[in-house]
Amino acid sequence: MTGKSRKKLNGFILNLTLLLICFVWTIPTIGLLLSSLRTRADIAASGWWYVFPHREWVSKDTIQLDKETIDLDKPIETQFGTFSDDQLSAGVEVNGQQLVWKNRRERTVDIKEKEWFFIPNLTLQNYQNVLSGKQYTYIQPDGSSRVEQGDDLSGALLNSLSVAIPSTVIPILIAAFAAYGFAWINFPGRRLMFTAVVALLVVPLQLALIPILRDYVSLNLNGTFLAVWLAHTGFGLPLATYLLYNYISTIPRDIFESAFIDGASHFTVFRTLVLPLSVPALASFAIFQFLWVWNDYLVALVFIGSKADVQVLTMRLADMVGSRGQDWHFLTAGAFVTMIIPLIVFFSLQRYFVRGMMAGSVKG
Repeated sequence: MTGKSRKKLNGFILNLTLLLICFVWTIPTIGLLLSSLRTRADIAASGWWYVFPHREWVSKDTIQLDKETIDLDKPIETQFGTFSDDQLSAGVEVNGQQLVWKNRRERTVDIKEKEWFFIPNLTLQNYQNVLSGKQYTYIQPDGSSRVEQGDDLSGALLNSLSVAIPSTVIPILIAAFAAYGFAWINFPGRRLMFTAVVALLVVPLQLALIPILRDYVSLNLNGTFLAVWLAHTGFGLPLATYLLYNYISTIPRDIFESAFIDGASHFTVFRTLVLPLSVPALASFAIFQFLWVWNDYLVALVFIGSKADVQVLTMRLADMVGSRGQDWHFLTAGAFVTMIIPLIVFFSLQRYFVRGMMAGSVKG
């Protein structure tokens, strides 16, 4: 095998492996989406994969055995052969058909054949019930109807947006100014301050929760959105500053010198040159920060509280797990609602993601 052929084979194996990993990784998401589109009765009766066409045993006929003469402790004779009680309980296959007890007490045996089968009953009713909170009628397996109350997640969705957007924008703006200062402005203690910023990356945020909470209580800020904005800003600034510094410091010095010769101030250079050139790094951090804030539970619980009017989606979904632990049609729909906004943000900014992550990794 030549070197070129070996290279193509290695590339094919690599791509196939990555494709397989991506497929396996997305299976739970596909299952979550399909479950959120199925009815309550279908979820209780079968798995989400039953949505796809598959072969399944379907009842075709019934055999009535003699109740008086059949002894379950002895071999049971049928027109298809002689079988034990355990075989009929588990299902025994004969000539492409399956024999299984339909009603053991009445001595009736079900005759089944394999047919292509799928359950295509997909509906958006679960999302309507989750986002509106209106009452809905549920048809139970016995045919009777039951009225239940939906869960209104629209308020929690707006609260999550109210928390996540400012908690992403504020640290980006502050960190961009700080990164530019560390990269291109000479001032006393610059290296020491930047070292302190990098050191803060390894400090667990849990250490600061109680001290910050005590300060918020004394300032009467606890339970407000401002409190969680400031908390997320403080927790996100070290990473944002470090990430943006790595990118801004790689911008050619000639660009700044030309601007300063033309009389531009540091603020003008930052606004007209640095920010447009730093879009990949800004987008990369925006993805990290938004996803972290959106999925946060602990910080929101500590600084906002668990009142219904200020709950974010993560807290509301946790309440649903406790109160509706068996209502998978609700839980899956609510879980997918929490995923929609992060997916939109990631796919909108993902073209900048790799460029931003590679910022400052190669020089020269």
